[in-house]
Amino acid sequence: MNQLLPKKSIKVALLIVALTVSLSVNAQQAPLQYFRPNNQTGINTYETTKIDTNVFDGIKVRVGGNFTQDFQGLNHQNNATPVYDANGVNTNKLIGINNGFNLAMANLNIDAQLYDGIRLNMTMYLSARHHQEVWVKGGYIQFDKLTFLKSIFIDRLMQNFTIKVGDYEVDYGDQHFRRSDGGNAIYNPFVENYIMDEFTTEIGGEVYYHNKNGLMAMVGITNGELNPTVVTSTKIDSATGKANAYPPAFHGKVGYDKQLTEDLRFRITGSVYSVRSANNNTLFFGDRTGSHYFYVMENTLATSDGNAWSGRHNPQFSQQVNTFMINPFIKYKGLELFGTFEMAQGRLITEKEMRKATQYAADIIYRFPQGKENFWVGLRYNSLTTRQAFNTNDITINRAAASVGWFITKNIMLKGEYVNQQYQNFLSTDIRSGGKFDGFILEASIGF
Repeated sequence: MNQLLPKKSIKVALLIVALTVSLSVNAQQAPLQYFRPNNQTGINTYETTKIDTNVFDGIKVRVGGNFTQDFQGLNHQNNATPVYDANGVNTNKLIGINNGFNLAMANLNIDAQLYDGIRLNMTMYLSARHHQEVWVKGGYIQFDKLTFLKSIFIDRLMQNFTIKVGDYEVDYGDQHFRRSDGGNAIYNPFVENYIMDEFTTEIGGEVYYHNKNGLMAMVGITNGELNPTVVTSTKIDSATGKANAYPPAFHGKVGYDKQLTEDLRFRITGSVYSVRSANNNTLFFGDRTGSHYFYVMENTLATSDGNAWSGRHNPQFSQQVNTFMINPFIKYKGLELFGTFEMAQGRLITEKEMRKATQYAADIIYRFPQGKENFWVGLRYNSLTTRQAFNTNDITINRAAASVGWFITKNIMLKGEYVNQQYQNFLSTDIRSGGKFDGFILEASIGF
């Protein structure tokens, strides 16, 4: 973001921050039911479980926030063939980048306990790379009890079920529980997310089933759009020859998550997502905040907000998507292993054939000392192979990253990362041909 925030947006943001501080002090961070904390204690929490010890004694409102600041020291290079625009500018020339601070990002989190077993969430992006105004990420209501129906049968049923309704973060895969989301980087042991970032918000509902043996299952249905519309489409689908339609999207998850011993936890899940047609599906391009790697592999015309997803790859599956992901997770004492294997198919509305994308990643994290685990060291390897639109060649992007981190308190985190990312098999006329970036990033993050 190279421009200053508009004065009106600055005033709104300052007012929100002032209200946040005031309400947080007055509410004294009220305990909520079936809630993931916005600090260190929320790490390795995925879907909220049916285990809860907080007793409902009236409506509570919890106002929290996330703030993240990065210092970047990255370098990039390529060997792409020069391509000149109408003004004689080589659009394949990389922009010069120096060491320095990136734009700070901030989120505002509002959570309310409305009734026994009924919780509401709304998250706003106060400052992010991709926009200059305060944006609402989304909001949802979660039902873990339905006692207002005064039915013993339903009360017993809800001991195993959870219902979520609203404009929410689609629960596809487990990685989205570990990613950075604008100012919220508290759950991520690394600075950035995956190369192909699975994240979007859509309007719909999810129903979860949990049992005491660790089995869980979820089914969900959404509108398949981040930015919904009721306007009839005039676009023609190249594959069907018919006008574009907006049928619902379906997603689901099955898994097993169990603390087997005091020291050993094992979790494995499989997730699917499918939409037959959409105005503009954004499962792999739904982040409105932007990457934490600024300007890497961007040309001399790039801007911070206009080229906000540096270092990531959008497969452009906007019309049709069928994808699944498997995520194993093992934690033994301070050692964590988290893996991802993903296969996706999709296309643009102007394409007749589906294209494939395969991504895998492995994280190894060691947290110490025992009992506190406020320090960590980590390694990640992430690889994506896919085919670009209207191109017969597969391209590959590989990333290796190493991190170290320190929770000064459960709400204040410092981390450093070294990253090396390489681009293979891109066309010589693509700016990413022979591309590579590497270097370090230091990040401070606060969550409460």
